[in-house]
Amino acid sequence: MDRIIVNPQIHFGKPIVKGTRITVQNVLELVNESLTFDQIIQDYYPDLKMEDIHACLQYAGKLDQ
Repeated sequence: MDRIIVNPQIHFGKPIVKGTRITVQNVLELVNESLTFDQIIQDYYPDLKMEDIHACLQYAGKLDQ
């Protein structure tokens, strides 16, 4: 989970993708809208990597446990 960080100075402490200001929540909302990972990267967040999106999903999965 080294790709997801929580920093109280960024987005009021919401979890973000490390090295960006992209929140896990924003990524998950796009996944929930049935966008492909390629679409998310191409159309919304070109700085993301596939591994970042997978890390967002893993992070959310750990919260459900």
